[in-house]
Amino acid sequence: MTASPLLVRPRAPGADGRVLEVTPESAGWAHVGFRLHRLAAGQALDGAEPGREACLVVLSGTARVTAGGQDLGPIGGRASVFEDRAPGAVYLPAGRAYRVVATDAVELAVCTAPGNANGAVRIIAADEMPREVRGQGTNTRHVRNILPEGKPADSLLVVEVITPGGHWSSYPPHKHDTAEAGRETALEETYYHRLNPSQGFAFQRVYTDDRSLDETICVQDGDVVMVPRGYHPVGAPHGYDLYYLNVMAGPERRWIFRNDPAHDWIMRR
Repeated sequence: MTASPLLVRPRAPGADGRVLEVTPESAGWAHVGFRLHRLAAGQALDGAEPGREACLVVLSGTARVTAGGQDLGPIGGRASVFEDRAPGAVYLPAGRAYRVVATDAVELAVCTAPGNANGAVRIIAADEMPREVRGQGTNTRHVRNILPEGKPADSLLVVEVITPGGHWSSYPPHKHDTAEAGRETALEETYYHRLNPSQGFAFQRVYTDDRSLDETICVQDGDVVMVPRGYHPVGAPHGYDLYYLNVMAGPERRWIFRNDPAHDWIMRR
C-alpha cells in the first residue's frame, strides 16, 4: 500500500540528530517549517533560520540554549511529552543564531515560519503555558498553548495536545484554509505525533468539502502529518494516549477555523 503524500516518517538520526524535516519546498506550501532532532547527552546543535522566525521546543530532556548572544540557561526538564508539565521553549526572531547543548537525551522541535529580525529572543516560561481542558466526554483533550496569537511573533502559532486513548481530537472536523475576514484564516499546519505506549497507532483524516483531497492516515509513534488544506480530525484508539505538536502559519496570524457543516451539530448538543 502506498503511503500518503501527507505522511512524513522519521529516519535514523543524522550528524545533527535530525530525524524529521518538513520545509515549504518539500511540503509544496509557503509558510510552515518543522524539524525534529534527537540529541544525545553532550551533543550540540548550531543553527540559524535566515528570513524565518523560530520557536525551539525542548519536548523532553534538558538542554542549555544560547541565542542572540545570551546564555538562556537550562531549558526543559520533563521526562517525556506525556508528563503533565510544560515543555521548555524559546522564541527567536528571524536569522538569530542559536546553540543547543543537550544535558541528557533531548527531543528538540525546531518550528519555523517567515518573519523578520525585529523583536527579542525570549524564554517562554512554564506559567505562560498552563494546561487547558478542551471538549467533553470522549472529545476531551488537554492543551498547552506554547506560542499563541496573543503572544508576540510574526507568523508562528505553536500548540501541543494530549488526546487520551479512546478519544477524538481536532474534532468536530474543522478547517482553516480560506481567508475570509472574521470567519476563517488560511493556515498551513503540521502534526508531530507521539504515542504511549509507543507501539500504538492513531488515525488522522485530511479531507476537503469536494473530496479532491481525502486521505486517511495510520499514524505511528514519531510520524508527522502535513495539513495543507481541509478538515483534519484525529482519533486515538483505546489504550493508547496520543500526543501531538502543532505548528501553524499563514498570511494572517490568527486561528479562526470552521467546522465541517455535516458534523457541526455535535457542538450544539
